[in-house]
Amino acid sequence: MSNTPDNPADLSRRTVLRRAAAVGLLATPAAGLLSACATSGGDEKNEQVAGGTKSATNPLGVAEDAPIEVVIFNGGYGEKYATDVHQPLYKKAFPKAEIKHQSTQAVSTVLQPRFASGNPPEFVNNSGEKLIDFGSLVADGQLMDLTELWDAPSVDDPNKKVRDTVVPGTVEAGSFNGKPYVLYYVSTVFGIWYSGKLFKDNGWAPAKNWSEFTALLDQIKAKGITPYGYAGANAAYYQWNVILTHAAKIGGTDVLKNIDNLEDGAWQQDAVKQAAEAWAEIGAKYVDKSFEGLKHTDVQLRQNQYKLAFYPSGDWLEGEQKKDTPSGFEYQLMPVPSLSASDKLPGTALRATAGEGYFVSAKSKNPKGGLEYMRQMLSVAGAKGFTEVVKAPTVVTAGSEGYAFPPGVASSQKALKAAGQDVFNLYFDGWYKELDTEARTATNELMFGRIKADAFVERIQKRADAIKKDSSIAKFKR
Repeated sequence: MSNTPDNPADLSRRTVLRRAAAVGLLATPAAGLLSACATSGGDEKNEQVAGGTKSATNPLGVAEDAPIEVVIFNGGYGEKYATDVHQPLYKKAFPKAEIKHQSTQAVSTVLQPRFASGNPPEFVNNSGEKLIDFGSLVADGQLMDLTELWDAPSVDDPNKKVRDTVVPGTVEAGSFNGKPYVLYYVSTVFGIWYSGKLFKDNGWAPAKNWSEFTALLDQIKAKGITPYGYAGANAAYYQWNVILTHAAKIGGTDVLKNIDNLEDGAWQQDAVKQAAEAWAEIGAKYVDKSFEGLKHTDVQLRQNQYKLAFYPSGDWLEGEQKKDTPSGFEYQLMPVPSLSASDKLPGTALRATAGEGYFVSAKSKNPKGGLEYMRQMLSVAGAKGFTEVVKAPTVVTAGSEGYAFPPGVASSQKALKAAGQDVFNLYFDGWYKELDTEARTATNELMFGRIKADAFVERIQKRADAIKKDSSIAKFKR
């Protein structure tokens, strides 16, 4: 790939978040924070280490010999990028500092007791099914304000602030009430995935509209391959994401904005109901019912074994399945097909955002070290190293220049470029955990044939209404 401003992968990544920010898709929560927090409960306080002397190479004033503890979610991106890239960069800058590394797939299980007792680690990758609610952490004063980091000189150019080295909208994406608390580090594109090899071998082409899609699913089924599937045990959000992406295409992006803002009847909008009806039909005709009891890795493995054709996910999928993906498999992304010619958005429209959240613990022993660790992540070396290890682009604009992505991410970047301005995002799942849980449960009910579209939208709307009326829950808007 060419190392120029016209590099399609880099241009598309920058463009999507800039445009998203321009139309308010990377909005900051405007309402009050949570009044109660599941992480609170302990009165113990860490004794924080004294700061070091500020200098050109140490602009944050980190104590050079102070230890730092890093906890990484060991999911789709693994932990190797931390142990082999980011931590060596920190160690090179501060050779006297000891780095304690831990990885987990259950962040809340491991860390919630530590936050409650006042002994949190400095740096956390808060992700996965068992993440700790960001809103609760902010409300309890557990997260470090990242303003100092964003205003600090970058590692690569002391005349350029860190905030000026990332995709526009990145700072805002991790802000609450106007203050930045979370770094969303990875550029993420969502869609429906298939094997390029499987399709080439059978003469199939990705569908652009609904009639093409159902006809293709019939052909796949006739071959004895499960046409479509997702993991009901822990990844139903992959599928409600598809349903709501479809709803946005049908009715426009305000459909999602209304859902995020808890507007009356938002889940019962015609576009949501139409999308639910369409996907209930897919569930009835083309999904293996046993998938409801399987975890994501089990279903993803079936796709790698050519037993499943289509699978919904973000573009972390290719990296997550690296060990199980056969040679020549060739992951490819297909946007959710248009339902009809009357859809408000074109078939190329898709959901994309800055994803994968990281934070610094305000009550840790060495929060300045946590901020510096994040500054090293946001260096060109930190970003390029991450991309080389996990094969995914970061929000650092220079981080993937000249890098040739593997087939899956290359296809998602191509789709992102094709989408142009028709890129959108949603936020309710991060703002209201109960609503996300209800959407997952209702999605399984819908896709595995236990309820119809009317009951699906009514069920989730009922929970949204309850959250809206609950004065103890902070309300966020965009």
